[in-house]
Amino acid sequence: MRLAGRTALVTGATSNIGRAIAVAYGAEGAHVVVTGRNAERGEAVVAEIRAAGGKADFVAADLDGSPAAAQQLAEQATAVLGGRIDILVNNAGALDGAGTTTIDEAAFDTVYAVNVKAPFFLVATIAPAMAAAGGGTIVNLGSWVARLGVRGGTAYAASKGALETLTRAWSAEFGASGVRVNAISPGVVHTMADHPAAGMMAGTPGGDVGHPDDIARAAVFLASDEAKFVHATTLDVDGGRIGVATFAA
Repeated sequence: MRLAGRTALVTGATSNIGRAIAVAYGAEGAHVVVTGRNAERGEAVVAEIRAAGGKADFVAADLDGSPAAAQQLAEQATAVLGGRIDILVNNAGALDGAGTTTIDEAAFDTVYAVNVKAPFFLVATIAPAMAAAGGGTIVNLGSWVARLGVRGGTAYAASKGALETLTRAWSAEFGASGVRVNAISPGVVHTMADHPAAGMMAGTPGGDVGHPDDIARAAVFLASDEAKFVHATTLDVDGGRIGVATFAA
C-alpha cells in the first residue's frame, strides 16, 4: 500500500496505459479519479478498482488543450478527492501517424492541444495547489519516439519531446516547493502481443511489445516515497529500445 491515504488524478485512464496506472494506484491505496471522454469505459475502470477493494470515481473530461477545460477538470477532481490532488498523471494523448508533408493543420493542432497544452494548463492549475498543501507528485507520459527518430508521426514525436522537456522545466519551477516532476518514456506498449507495431521492438533486449502493467509499475514507483530523491528524470520503460542498437539480420 505504497500510496495509502493519497489522492490521484489520472488523465486518459479509460484504456491501455492510463487504465493500468489507475488500477495500480487503486491497488496501492490511493483514491483515484479516472478521467476520459468515454463514461462507460471510465465507469468500468472505476468498478474494477472498487471490486479489488480500492477507492475510485469517474470524472468526464475532454481535454481539448484549453485552460478552461483543464481548470474545470482540476476543480471537479479536487472536489471529488476531498480537497486535494497529491498525484497527477498526464497520460491522455493524441496520435497522428502522418509525416511532415502530409499532416494537416487541424490534426497537428489536435496533437499539440492534447499532448502539450492540456498537461501544461493542468500543471499550471494543480502544481501551485500541491505546493500550498505541502507537496505532490507529477508523472508525465513521454515516448521513445521523442529521442529515437522514426518515419511518420512527426507531430506526435515533437509533442512528446516537448512534454519531456516540460518535465525538467517544471521540476526546476516547482521542485523547491515540494512538487516532484518526472516522466516515463514507454516503448511500444499494448495488451495485444501481436500488435502491428511489434516490429519496432524487434531485436531489442525486451524482444516484444510491452504490457501496460509494465508502465503502471513504474508509475507507482515514481509516485511513491521510494522515489523521493528522483526529480526531473525521464524513466525509459521500453524493453531497451532507446539504450541498445539493433541491426538487420
